[in-house]
Amino acid sequence: MSITLTENAAKHIQQQLSKRGGGAALRVGIKKSGCSGFSYTFDYADGIKTDDQLFESHKTKIVVDSKSLPYLDGSQIDFTKEGLNSTFKLINPNIDNTCGCGDSFSVKESVKI
Repeated sequence: MSITLTENAAKHIQQQLSKRGGGAALRVGIKKSGCSGFSYTFDYADGIKTDDQLFESHKTKIVVDSKSLPYLDGSQIDFTKEGLNSTFKLINPNIDNTCGCGDSFSVKESVKI
């Protein structure tokens, strides 16, 4: 199982952790939400929990809880800026479908646990 970052995402995470005055990693997860079933969650982690899986890419750490990991396995996280908007974007091979607004997604049947 793996999750990777683009160089842009790693730089942004490092900058944000520095602005916060510290932190261990970017925490990525999923929650049931939206019209398609799931949405991503992003937060900065001050520590690693016992059920977390730790990944490192471009010298930057990412943590994912064990329940979210099957839905995110193989994903790459990018950070994009479009006009005044900036956001993390996941390139997730487990997605089957997304809703019209792009905020929620469903996963392939083989991933559902």
